[in-house]
Amino acid sequence: MRKRGTWRIFAAALALTVAALVVLSACAPKDTGPKKLVVWSFSDELGGMLDKYKALNPDVEIEFVMVPNDVYQSKLKPVLQSGQGAPDVFALEAAYIKGYVDTGFMLDLAPIASAAKDTVQYTKDAALDSRGKLMGLSWQATPGAYFYRRSMAKKYLGTDDPVAVQAMLSDFDKFLDVAEELKQKSGGRAVIVSSVGDLFQVYKSGRTVPWVKDSVFGIDPLMVKMMEQGKLFHDNDYEGRQAQWGEGWFAGMKGTLTDESGAPVEVFGYFLPTWGLHYVLKANAKAADGSSDTSGDWAMIQGPMPYFWGGTWLGAFADTKQKDLALDLIRFLTTDPDFLEPWAKETGDLVSNMAVVNKIKDSYVEPFLSGQNHYAAFADMARNISAKVLTGYDQEIEVLFQEQMNAYVNGEKPLDEALADFKAAVASQFTELSVQ
Repeated sequence: MRKRGTWRIFAAALALTVAALVVLSACAPKDTGPKKLVVWSFSDELGGMLDKYKALNPDVEIEFVMVPNDVYQSKLKPVLQSGQGAPDVFALEAAYIKGYVDTGFMLDLAPIASAAKDTVQYTKDAALDSRGKLMGLSWQATPGAYFYRRSMAKKYLGTDDPVAVQAMLSDFDKFLDVAEELKQKSGGRAVIVSSVGDLFQVYKSGRTVPWVKDSVFGIDPLMVKMMEQGKLFHDNDYEGRQAQWGEGWFAGMKGTLTDESGAPVEVFGYFLPTWGLHYVLKANAKAADGSSDTSGDWAMIQGPMPYFWGGTWLGAFADTKQKDLALDLIRFLTTDPDFLEPWAKETGDLVSNMAVVNKIKDSYVEPFLSGQNHYAAFADMARNISAKVLTGYDQEIEVLFQEQMNAYVNGEKPLDEALADFKAAVASQFTELSVQ
């Protein structure tokens, strides 16, 4: 009787376990409907990548929606909040990714996190929420470099060798010394950068103090130093006084920049990231009329400190009905070596998978850089980047910072007043923050 009673108890427990498993299975999220994903981005680059995925998955329909960058967030945020018309997968930029990871609108990427074991760490750190959960992945790394004119380096510094020039520009004190040397030896015609604005991405990447921590606003001393350095650059004519992304800024790349009197201004170099080489510097090195072409007269070094600039991350809507498919698409585009290796070779993009990077990095020769291997150099730079100071407030706060920095640099107000006005603007715009 004891054995029979034991068996009945076991059978009852087994029945309850099976029933529980059935209930859990019914409640688990499953993809529903046809295999279709809606993907949003702010650039058309992602469209070509999606074509690669569709070629391997012909049963999957992908609707790609490109929203202009200037209205992208104003379109994306409302649909994520309401859930009405929200994309299954969407792109986010470095400037604002931290503003999304803690909203609850993004799908936890834990099921594919192991596939990102070779992904460069800073790109993962940028997409971690406050609990340390991975909410986004990027297919690219975007370390920044300093690109300089070889002919000017030979003329004014005595060498164009990247190792020697890097030693001359390895910190911002040395950078200032070289700026003065260029000015003296050129008779005031050579500037080390065309715009004070070129310094911003470098300095902000070197911070150890975030703009906001535990709802308290703070200013890293390095950003105050940047304002002071910017003033020195401006007052001593070490910069070309051009607006970043303006006509004069691009003219310096062609070697056709002139001052207000029409005299030539020689721009020694530019701070630009990986994509800046291909889509900015190369694209603007040649004058439209063919009168000037600086192609082949450039080299690249790390410069005063490691930094990164930009980048695109992919995330998924938390309530997508195609969770498994959305995860698979993100996994493929951001971690799959069989996709990333040919993509890197086709586009020159520095991919985020360091196993792929290490496999192909030694095979590159860049004619634009007079034969320098830019890919290997960028790979080394990527290892030294940190994204741990990023916050969801950065984009808006940095607009306020640059307004006050420009006012100080241009002599419109003293440093103390500019900093006080910066704090006041932050306090006014973000009333939930403690600003001291």
